[in-house]
Amino acid sequence: MSAPAVIGLDLSIAATGVAYPCDCGTVVETWDLPAKLGDSRLEVIASGLADLCPAKGAEDSPDLVVIEDLPTHARSAGITGMVHGAVRVELIARGIPYALVPPATLKKFATGRGNADKTAMALAAFKRAGVEFADDNQCDAWWLRQAGLTALGSPEVDLPQAQVDALAKVDWPEVSS
Repeated sequence: MSAPAVIGLDLSIAATGVAYPCDCGTVVETWDLPAKLGDSRLEVIASGLADLCPAKGAEDSPDLVVIEDLPTHARSAGITGMVHGAVRVELIARGIPYALVPPATLKKFATGRGNADKTAMALAAFKRAGVEFADDNQCDAWWLRQAGLTALGSPEVDLPQAQVDALAKVDWPEVSS
């Protein structure tokens, strides 16, 4: 049985981190978008997502997309909420299930501490899998993908059970491959 196709997204209007599977393993990149594009960056992000997420049932459709949720205190605030809305609409339109992982949950999964900083997240990825990233957006996207793979029973990294247990707080959707 092959591993499920999981995409990790660290959403941002300026620099969205993306981790997705390919024949070569995992591709991790940042979609850097110049401020001069203004709100049209939402369309660029949605279009990029459309390229990665064909409709459910298509040959290369992902089984799950894992998105870092907005912090609890910022649920309705600002442009990042608009990015979340644009991305979720695209996923819903394509029938792609997605999960929202709170930042503290992602940090606890990756490092064992819900208040870990960006350096600790990157160090944990290096220690567990020998991977390095150009920026923290890529690192978060990679960990989001790892969370999805672990939740679907196909972990790529070996973590202590206490860290894996952090994912129990996530409302994982029903996934069929």
